[in-house]
Amino acid sequence: MLSNFIGVLFDGIAYGSLLFLISVGLSVTMGLMNFVNLAHGAFAMLGGYVCVSLMSRLGVPFLLSLPIAFIASAVVGLVLERGLYRRLYKASHLDQVLFSIGLTFVAVAGATYAWGPSQQPVQLPDWLLGQVSILGLDVGAYRLFLIGIVVVVTLALGYLIERTRFGAQIRASVDNQQASAGLGINVNRVFSLTFALGSGLAGLGGGLGIDVLGLDPTFPIKYMVYFLLVVAVGGAGTIKGPLFAALILGVFDVAGKYYVPGVGAFVIYGLMVLLLILFPAGLVGRRA
Repeated sequence: MLSNFIGVLFDGIAYGSLLFLISVGLSVTMGLMNFVNLAHGAFAMLGGYVCVSLMSRLGVPFLLSLPIAFIASAVVGLVLERGLYRRLYKASHLDQVLFSIGLTFVAVAGATYAWGPSQQPVQLPDWLLGQVSILGLDVGAYRLFLIGIVVVVTLALGYLIERTRFGAQIRASVDNQQASAGLGINVNRVFSLTFALGSGLAGLGGGLGIDVLGLDPTFPIKYMVYFLLVVAVGGAGTIKGPLFAALILGVFDVAGKYYVPGVGAFVIYGLMVLLLILFPAGLVGRRA
């Protein structure tokens, strides 16, 4: 009984870590750039397909395919930001939603044409398969790897946003674009790089999540609500908020499906309602 509980808890943390890795980029664009990008999942899907294509067609090792997926998604995000997204920064949220939903359907159609409608298989390296014994408990090696990656990314991202000159430029550009430009900050470049960073993190999460979330052309639509839940419950524009929200939602989602499979799929939505009632501004609101 105890071992089952710990196993469910560990799987929930791993699942939540993966949701955080993909959703944190959406938190950045929504909270810091005030842009509602419902096509965020398309960048995660792109990262997944890049990993699958590199491994299956070119024989690229799994670990090497992950940074390539990050770069590919970041580059595509940068191109789309400069060519399309930038035109809608000052538009209403309804216009942003309609545009990004349309872009999502385009991405779904493009992925179906390029890779087909079926699930994409992935062959993980042998050292990520099987179980690892920790304090007498057997845990999945791949899920332990996911948690480790998220810990590193969280620390690096928090340092980037809070401790570096670039992070200060992001916060200044969001708070007052005219004053920031007057101080010599290239606001357009800062927003482009921020959007590319968020897209790249989504692509990295998409590559890491193939074995857990699966990968097919409906991925951006299937998990759109989950990514929005993480940002809404955690609080847009923060790092800690989506992290806490993703871990809580991940644990309860896995536990609900394991212990009460008949209604397990609805547990996460009930928890969301409760958390939003208790914390209407999110678990961690962005500081002014």
